[in-house]
Amino acid sequence: MEENKHVTIYDIAERLNLATSTISRALKDHHTISDKTIKKVKKTAEEMGFVPNTLAAGLRGNKTKTIGVLIPTVTQPFLSSLISGIEITAQKSDYTVIIMQSHDSYEEEVNMAKSLYSNRVSGVICSLAMETRDTAHFHQFSNNNIPLVFVDRVPKDYNTFRVVIDNYTAGYKATKHLIEQGCIRIAHITAGSELGNLYNERKRGYIEALKDHNVDIDEKLIINLNSVTYEDGVKASNALFDLDPIPDGLFAPGDILAVSAVQTAKKRGIKVPEEFKVIGFNNDPISQIIDPNLSTITHPAEKMGKAAAEIIIKNLKSSKNDDAKEITFLNTEVLARESTQK
Repeated sequence: MEENKHVTIYDIAERLNLATSTISRALKDHHTISDKTIKKVKKTAEEMGFVPNTLAAGLRGNKTKTIGVLIPTVTQPFLSSLISGIEITAQKSDYTVIIMQSHDSYEEEVNMAKSLYSNRVSGVICSLAMETRDTAHFHQFSNNNIPLVFVDRVPKDYNTFRVVIDNYTAGYKATKHLIEQGCIRIAHITAGSELGNLYNERKRGYIEALKDHNVDIDEKLIINLNSVTYEDGVKASNALFDLDPIPDGLFAPGDILAVSAVQTAKKRGIKVPEEFKVIGFNNDPISQIIDPNLSTITHPAEKMGKAAAEIIIKNLKSSKNDDAKEITFLNTEVLARESTQK
């Protein structure tokens, strides 16, 4: 069987007995080529099944119209919504998206960043891995005028674009809600390094809310994790439930941790919300499936993805480099559900 052959501009040139340079310019509507020739070339190209090799063209021009997205995982609902926002905006401007996962590994993040650079992406959107302490591997983009946007998990001191929410205020709101529901012994689970300060800011909001409402801060009620998984949440919850007395409230910085706390409480005979109230973060779909329904904090993931992609595309179209700026979304709200009812 004869192999399928990709039609090239050389094939079109041979068919029409024209120079390849004429074919190339005609396909690009170049002003030096007559309308009659452009129509003839495009009609023949369509008949022959010609598909432009955008990657090859991009490599020749050092621009691939590709946005690289480097995230911890695609399995978290927040990050999948973030990707959706990026792709929606990218497609409108005829950009393609490459998605790579670090699996919260610093080493994998470094390797994936190298891979994106070697693939000559036009811009990069990144949410840092949990293990990341150093961001030197991103200098290859910044030093070569490749737009770089950090989203959600962002480094503290890197002069580039950042798209975040006000995590401090969100953490404060979550903790204040538990206090208003009558909790006086409120636990908190935190995670990550000092570099990606998302969880640190939520913890800071938790502590300030306790101080402002004269609720004691007990270090035994604060548990630090290296990763944010259901299994990690179960271990943290069991550690809290082994205390005497147990906490009467928990602010978990992610819905998966909050869900693990609810289910662990049930297994240990602790009633939610009568004896133990829980609020999560992100408003993931699971928050409305679990019984009792989970109180949580809204997180505008898709909007953040759209904003990040818009920054990349705007920066690529601009002839001048804009000053790096931070976009803060203030529209995080408490969604009060059954898990924190009085």
